[in-house]
Amino acid sequence: MARKVKVGLVQMRCTADKAANLDRVLGRMEALAAGGAQVICLQELFLSLYFADKEDLANFALAAPVPGPDTAALQAAAARLGVVIVASLFEKRAEGLYHNTAAVIDADGQILGIYRKSHIPDDPGYYEKYYFTPGDTGYRVFNTRFARIGVLICWDQWYPEAARITSLMGAEILFYPTAIGRDMKAPEAAGREQHDAWLTIQRAHAIANGVHVVTVNRTGIEGDQCFWGGSFVTNPFGTLLYEAPSDEEALHVQELDLGDSDRYRTQWPFLRDRRIDTYAPITARWLDGV
Repeated sequence: MARKVKVGLVQMRCTADKAANLDRVLGRMEALAAGGAQVICLQELFLSLYFADKEDLANFALAAPVPGPDTAALQAAAARLGVVIVASLFEKRAEGLYHNTAAVIDADGQILGIYRKSHIPDDPGYYEKYYFTPGDTGYRVFNTRFARIGVLICWDQWYPEAARITSLMGAEILFYPTAIGRDMKAPEAAGREQHDAWLTIQRAHAIANGVHVVTVNRTGIEGDQCFWGGSFVTNPFGTLLYEAPSDEEALHVQELDLGDSDRYRTQWPFLRDRRIDTYAPITARWLDGV
């Protein structure tokens, strides 16, 4: 029997005003819920501008405990609208200890749990190691009212191991809150190549694991970064069901048939044919001397 769920995506521009960003998100979630959305995913660090483009001690003031003041309004909205919310937040865990954290809020307003970003980048314009301690939650899945979901965050999306493990834990949908774009000082061709790679690897996660993938990205120009939007949804064989524009805000509700995973996994039995007895070397940093 088919089991369907409607997911909502919020792709938007952000400002330096946390309260204004929150108000805009709350309004957009109202619209998505009115359109039938049951699980709503917000983009990475949606409450502020992308502050990790530079190292600045003042930016630590943007963080808050989870749960805390940044989640309270989201919890109230989830309960009022009867929706699940995936929200990426700048978490202050303790004095001097900060994470890039996704909170999963169920449709009754309760926080089911958190996932802390595992892979932390440090590249020009993305100085996240200055701000974020690598996550220690391990990979997680969450039994929400509407689906069993896995949540990974941005740089995690380049790692097939993260997608594989989360899928093997039973995730029916992989959600990726994201903040990625191109350096406006770099050649446009390099930006196009990066975008194509970004899209390709996540479609590959869907194919290899037989799960839907939902990625929600920022849009707009912030400093030297042009966030390329392009939020998207794939089916369990990597087919694009929806792709947002690159330079506009977007709201979208996409219905997913969770029964598709069984159909694709049966026709393309990648999980059946895994040779788990041969994979021990994958935990090595590098296979020296081989």
